Amino acid sequence: MSLNLKLAALAAGLTLAPLAVAEELKFASFVPPFHTVTASLIEPLAEGISSGTDGSLTMRNYPGGELGAGPVEQYVRVVQGAADFAWGLPGYTSSQFKKTMIVELPGAIPGDMMGYEALWNAYESHLAGEFPATVPVALWTSEPNVFIMKEKVVRSPADVQGLKLRVAGATAGQVATAMGATPVQMPISQVYNALQTGLIDGVITGSSTLSDFKLDEVAASVTQGAPLGRLSFYAVMSEAAYNGLSDSERAAVDAASGYELSRSAEVAWNATAEAALAAAAASGENTMVQLTAAEAAAFTDVLANVLNAYVSDVGGAATMAAMNGN
Repeated sequence: MSLNLKLAALAAGLTLAPLAVAEELKFASFVPPFHTVTASLIEPLAEGISSGTDGSLTMRNYPGGELGAGPVEQYVRVVQGAADFAWGLPGYTSSQFKKTMIVELPGAIPGDMMGYEALWNAYESHLAGEFPATVPVALWTSEPNVFIMKEKVVRSPADVQGLKLRVAGATAGQVATAMGATPVQMPISQVYNALQTGLIDGVITGSSTLSDFKLDEVAASVTQGAPLGRLSFYAVMSEAAYNGLSDSERAAVDAASGYELSRSAEVAWNATAEAALAAAAASGENTMVQLTAAEAAAFTDVLANVLNAYVSDVGGAATMAAMNGN
């Protein structure tokens, strides 16, 4: 600013101050930017924060593990301050989320109930303690799990006996064990190579992974209709970062997150799953199996005790009741 302009400003009683610089929050994502979670959760959250603060607070996505490799460490990254936000799967650190993961089990909630509804139903009274040092901004679940197999075509529990099945966490591990399979826990980002090389025989996971992680390229068959439960997910913000915001900034984060953001993520997950199944069927390169009612019942019989045993082990009867709205 020239001397004359400075003098003019002083004469007018104006105070000179530097322009405000927008603060940018960091969102850690371990998946590529084309993944379903980007458009359904990360981008709406960023847009809500920016619009709610007139652009003074923004959020940037760091996809593909830019803020640190490894899906398992997502929660820790937020707690330690490497990121302000992150998303992940409770199953990757099952011992921390024992009651949260009840929602994943076959029969835990009605088939027509959305997973995000169940999780938020129980959050305040039963699940909040499993999210230390963070503020959850979204909680949701996947579409129903399916079998995605390297070679075997699955039509009965006997078809997976003795096979190595990748699972995301402890709940799916108990499902696999009940069917006589060996559960192998690993992040979804490692599954493509594990299937391709024969390290595992198949996967219990959502069908959205056929497209999001291109598992259709290394699978021979997909079986739908078995009561295998679902996956659960979280997106969290650092509690320290949240508390460091102004009242108006916290209000913007609150308005952009929670129930509706969770719904957005889950609806998009289901839509991606339907499209992935349709594409896999249309390609003609995978055997697509839709179990009959009688075939599905055989799995129900084998898995009948898994839910009650897990809920009993974690003292989760009240949690499951709350998930169901009771």
